[in-house]
Amino acid sequence: MAAVNISGLHSHVGEIVTINGWVVTTRSSGKIAFLVVRDGTGYVQGVLSKKEVPESTWATFAALTQESSVSLTGTVRQEPRSPGGYELGVQAITLRGASPDYPITPKEHGTTFLFEHRHLWLRTRRQAAVARVRHEVVQSIRDFFYERGFVLVDTPILTGAIGEEAGNLFATDYFDLGKAYLAQTGQLYVEAAAAALGKVYCFGPTFRAEKSKTRRHLTEFWMVEPEVAFNDSDANMRLQEEFVSYVVSRTIERRRDDLKELERDTATLERVQPPFPRISYTDAVTRLCELGSDIQWGQDLGGDDETLLAQQYDRPVFVFNYPRQVKAFYMKENPADPRTVLNNDCLAPEGYGEIIGGSQREDDYDKLLARIQEQGLDPEVYRWYLDLRKYGTFVHSGFGLGVERTVAWICGIAHIREAIAFPRQIHRLYP
Repeated sequence: MAAVNISGLHSHVGEIVTINGWVVTTRSSGKIAFLVVRDGTGYVQGVLSKKEVPESTWATFAALTQESSVSLTGTVRQEPRSPGGYELGVQAITLRGASPDYPITPKEHGTTFLFEHRHLWLRTRRQAAVARVRHEVVQSIRDFFYERGFVLVDTPILTGAIGEEAGNLFATDYFDLGKAYLAQTGQLYVEAAAAALGKVYCFGPTFRAEKSKTRRHLTEFWMVEPEVAFNDSDANMRLQEEFVSYVVSRTIERRRDDLKELERDTATLERVQPPFPRISYTDAVTRLCELGSDIQWGQDLGGDDETLLAQQYDRPVFVFNYPRQVKAFYMKENPADPRTVLNNDCLAPEGYGEIIGGSQREDDYDKLLARIQEQGLDPEVYRWYLDLRKYGTFVHSGFGLGVERTVAWICGIAHIREAIAFPRQIHRLYP
């Protein structure tokens, strides 16, 4: 008999089926026994009567422990009180894999313990719900760009050209060619691809060697980075708000049960609709000072500043045109105020901070070369990047969205380390 998934039991009411899965809980009154089993697609309660099953089956049940893997055979019945609305009248149990002394019990465990056992913690309802939400976010990202004619371009993870400060990079010796770096962005490469294909994006892991322990930072995380030829900064922000709204609304629609499992109040998420409010960096500094911050013009916004500012709005907010000295060399100088660049951050509400950083790119060869030299970078390393401005330069813009920060916000979880299966932090490389 072929096994069926728990999620498909509604199609087999009255039939005898077999399901494969892992034991979540067991209990027995001595005559009637119950066990809850999960298989990755859902949960189901199995019920067996001592007088109606062979002694061997009852003995097998008695030996079951948390996370034992089993095959259950029985009749599917509708039961509104059971997980998923169906239960299994068990006739046979086959123990596939015993699970003695499973370390994660229903009692409260500390965070350190749980992350040391992350490979097992993933099996819990909450962590499985986060994983499914992440899956939906990732799929919606791909679908958004596919449906709008973007081309996926896979950019290198090992690179000699950096996009941000060298001190935040992981370096390695690369044969006879000197140092290579784990990429912190694919942006420079998708700029080249945009000149060939118009609308492109890359999507993959990125690496930052920042010695940060905040709840918003990981050393390895996933980022999606679109780039669009002939889009200016204003069009770039319009694309961002359409994109974020699409991802959020689709996740609410398709993963409502998982968000409920996470006890996520979706009311704030349902307000995520374009247009997003916009405030210039200069006005944001003024507003923050009125709200009690001690930030001064010229400083980048810190996490507390982002939270304080985002609290003034009921949906994500754009802060645009930051000072050039706190932003990367590739950002376009603002013609209206050369002290600033044509860029934006998109701040999520509820204290989740920046989820997107974007900008119009500097398309003037001489200005880009001057910025590279100003930041102490080797122009020869960026010769290919400068070529994009030498041969048919064009206005173009793009942005990067951090997947883990977005998932943490949508799920309403406190720390982004739960938003990826196996987080990498400055103090964690196991498991």
